[in-house]
Amino acid sequence: MTSLTDKHCVPCEGGTPPLDDATTTKLLGQLAGWRRAQPDGSEAGARITKQYRFKDFVAAIAFVDEVAVLAEAEGHHPDLCVHYDRVDVTLWTHAVGGLSENDFILAAKIDAPGAPGGGA
Repeated sequence: MTSLTDKHCVPCEGGTPPLDDATTTKLLGQLAGWRRAQPDGSEAGARITKQYRFKDFVAAIAFVDEVAVLAEAEGHHPDLCVHYDRVDVTLWTHAVGGLSENDFILAAKIDAPGAPGGGA
């Protein structure tokens, strides 16, 4: 089985269905500290989210900057929310209205050793 960190995000076409619960659970099992979230509203699809803690605001912003570079390279962009020494990262695929494999690939790459979240 190919590791999520060895894969690359691929563009999703409209009309592609989001991942089913079984696949989501399997992929989530490959990520440490990430959890599934279901926002309010019937139109909102599932997401995965993780909170990172840092020593201060500057370190949190440095993390955001590193994630931005990684996300741009993968062509898949997370929602990032900074709270002084914490950063909430939320991933979902707008084109499918929920989760795609891209979300899990980017999450794994954020957490890979030597990557932005690898030491957080």
